[in-house]
Amino acid sequence: MSRASSHALRHPPATAPSDNPAGAPSPFPEIAVAIERERRRGRGAQSNASGRYEAEARVAFDDGWQSLDDLPPFQTSVSLDTSRKVITRNDSPDIGFDRSINPYRGCEHGCIYCFARPTHAYLGLSPGLDFESKLFAKPDAPDLLEKELAAPGYEARMIAIGTNTDPYQPIERERKIMRGILEVLERAAHPVGIVTKSALVTRDIDILARMAKRNLAKVALSVTTLDPKLARTMEPRASTPPKRLEAIKRLADAGIPTTVMVAPVIPALNDSEIERILDAAAHAGAKEASYVLLRLPLEVRDLFREWLMANYPDRYRHVFTLIRDMRGGRDYDSQWGTRMKGTGPMAWMIGRRFEIACEKLGLNKRRTKLTTDHFAKPKRNGQQLSLF
Repeated sequence: MSRASSHALRHPPATAPSDNPAGAPSPFPEIAVAIERERRRGRGAQSNASGRYEAEARVAFDDGWQSLDDLPPFQTSVSLDTSRKVITRNDSPDIGFDRSINPYRGCEHGCIYCFARPTHAYLGLSPGLDFESKLFAKPDAPDLLEKELAAPGYEARMIAIGTNTDPYQPIERERKIMRGILEVLERAAHPVGIVTKSALVTRDIDILARMAKRNLAKVALSVTTLDPKLARTMEPRASTPPKRLEAIKRLADAGIPTTVMVAPVIPALNDSEIERILDAAAHAGAKEASYVLLRLPLEVRDLFREWLMANYPDRYRHVFTLIRDMRGGRDYDSQWGTRMKGTGPMAWMIGRRFEIACEKLGLNKRRTKLTTDHFAKPKRNGQQLSLF
């Protein structure tokens, strides 16, 4: 006989890691308990700690009956997100767009470093394994988008997609929400910039190529590493590095402006690959490139630390020492203007290496700027047509 057991710990919301002194332990270290390898096979996070807004943290533990052995593996579930709007606005001064769309919440790619993980806490779920396995889809996104584009007073500017969670994660194969969004944008001649690490983006080359001819679309592929072992461990359900490079080539061959993103750059883990990634992407057809330094906001810090200790324990201290050197002595600094690139000698060296490599490869010679000149508001059903 076996019994499922759990332990509830009452606690106030945890302090954001970025507010803690460098090297300070988690406010509630007992909450993060590693999940058995078989139960999290194919996932990135090691644990599934309760969200920071929850009054209780429930932790499974072995009660002596080997009950943990009977718990099932984490399966991907998809719930419906019934949001009434789909365009999200922002006023961040250090990013190049003021609006974005996220067809999904949560991401099955399972990238351990994903800065979007903390958003799952808003749903009462864990930024750990829940973020990768409990997903939310927005099937009404195309209709909502069309309605918002048609609204009086709407002014067209580039919409960014994939800046939070990946629009081409595995469930997009069946749901096709992203394709529906692109169909709306194409009809309205509305500019769009896409960020993804999935080769599935090539499915929509037909739409993207037509839009690119009118200077309405561009795509950025994130290539974090060329090492298949590191990629499988760090981004377990994302497309392999060769598949991403192949996607860059297919997009570029179709005339779609394509960027390679070396993101994130993790010191002592993948920073040595910057030049090789840029070289491979340039030869595949990428014309632009960018990079982002590893960001560890809120729960991401502890999740990344657990992953590093489980997979690269010999590099743990060195990696975090270098991270703090680039973050003003802390694990993360969210300061506008420096959060993407960091500060200090190590950050400066990474930046110079990136710039020199781009210069040698001819990357970033010309920046693609999308146009809003063709934008035409959609005509909604029942909407009165203009007489003039």
